Amino acid sequence: MIKDVLEGKRILIVDDEPDVVETLKDLLAMCRLVTAYTFEDARDLFERESFDLAILDIMGVDGYKLLEIANDRNVPAVMLTANALSVSHTVRSFKEGAAFYVPKEEIVHMERFLKDILVARKKGKSVGNRWLERMGSFYEKEFGPDWQGDDEEFWGNFESRM
Repeated sequence: MIKDVLEGKRILIVDDEPDVVETLKDLLAMCRLVTAYTFEDARDLFERESFDLAILDIMGVDGYKLLEIANDRNVPAVMLTANALSVSHTVRSFKEGAAFYVPKEEIVHMERFLKDILVARKKGKSVGNRWLERMGSFYEKEFGPDWQGDDEEFWGNFESRM
């Protein structure tokens, strides 16, 4: 039997909503989870500890600054959001180095998204095509069939991004 790629991975979860953190704890019980509810606590954890992955809320904890810190430490980060759900925030997240962008309505699939990231990194492959496979229909329902139209150059090269 193949060992679960997430088994024992250290993941930092940063969100100012305790119910979101508790949901992620339930979904990712196979991992070693560390949680923070503020930017300052998360920044301090990044400085003191190492992580395999990070899940960062955008609003409430200054997620983009935390993304910069995660990138500096070579920690793949998932941007998780409800209030910042937009195509422009999605593009910004990826341009600033996020590994994945997840609307909170899709949190139930977090295990799958994290596995996609780890498997792609292990193989030296892009995770962009997996994100489009996983989230394309959600975005089409949420934003309409032309949701990629405002930044065609970005989306045209997206599948090959690392």
